[in-house]
Amino acid sequence: MAGRATLVGAGPGDPELLTLKALRALSSADVVLYDKLVDPSVLDLAPRHARRIDVGKRCGRHAMSQAAINALLVREVRTGAHVVRLKGGDPFVFGRGGEELEALRAAGAAVEVVPGITAALAVAARLGLPLTHRGLARGLHLITAHGAEEDLPAHDWRALAEAGGTLAVYMGSRTLPRVAAALIDAGMAPETPAIAVENASLPSERRIPATLGAIAAAVSAAAVEGPTLVLIGAVVALAGSAAASGRAIERHAA
Repeated sequence: MAGRATLVGAGPGDPELLTLKALRALSSADVVLYDKLVDPSVLDLAPRHARRIDVGKRCGRHAMSQAAINALLVREVRTGAHVVRLKGGDPFVFGRGGEELEALRAAGAAVEVVPGITAALAVAARLGLPLTHRGLARGLHLITAHGAEEDLPAHDWRALAEAGGTLAVYMGSRTLPRVAAALIDAGMAPETPAIAVENASLPSERRIPATLGAIAAAVSAAAVEGPTLVLIGAVVALAGSAAASGRAIERHAA
């Protein structure tokens, strides 16, 4: 097979957070398959001649199935092209990059993975808070709150509540009431600091500070529409004064 594929993590949105290796991969792309979490400013870094194929979900139309994306990747590589699969955040953190890697390897394609900055790391840096901290957080748990058909995944909520670390909740804006209730029912204190960050690293970034018991109502009142990550744990209290000020919503320029 003459072509090759590169699975590239586009990071949280700010093009300056791309790695140099990601930029080099984009600059040599013949075809770019991108998802809805990729900011247009990142996509603009691909060559003008590169074909751009939107394989992400938008309101009002169905997403391309994962099987269809896998088949499209293989088909484009077989034309001899350098195919860049551009994925928001990191390909291997709730990005189904593993499934695409398996499909490409099964087809005999040359494939490389370029990691990207995942949302939890970007949010922590923006807020100036450590995700792990001596005496406060012994570990970090990355979980998705988006299961099949918008249901809540069957996590071990008691283990998460008792872990004594920081919880980063991905894709949780819709199921956040059930996430918070599950953690509280499992023993986590409702007063545990929490913060939701929408569109992290972008000019439209919004920070919504609250407690575990109040975060779901705060996010609902804010009517978030963009990708939103929620951090829960004692370390959230170490965030900069803007995040911990108690104001319901704050807007920040990137």
